[in-house]
Amino acid sequence: MVRFAALITASLAGASYAAAETIDVKFYGKLDLAPFACTDVTRSSFINRACYDKSQQFMVVQLRSVYYPYCELPTATFEAFLAAPSMGQYYNANIKGSGSDGPFDCRTHRVPHY
Repeated sequence: MVRFAALITASLAGASYAAAETIDVKFYGKLDLAPFACTDVTRSSFINRACYDKSQQFMVVQLRSVYYPYCELPTATFEAFLAAPSMGQYYNANIKGSGSDGPFDCRTHRVPHY
């Protein structure tokens, strides 16, 4: 029994488990981040985090303390956003867009349901 407990302890020592996380997204509601790949952002003054679900082309971005949704956002756009010299400038010019209907606004694009 002791050997079994030691084997289990040794097996679990290297395992890491991500805690389930649900966020509140403006204009969308509650969202479980389980299917998303999230990146914490430390090099921007107002973008704190970006989470992307490649299969649904759905991004949520945390601006200061509020999460905003973006629908039908291509993977290449998300990757360019993360790699941009100024994430804020890229976001404003290519994702948020101008006016109330940006290029990936969920009011004018297919909204995924989880």
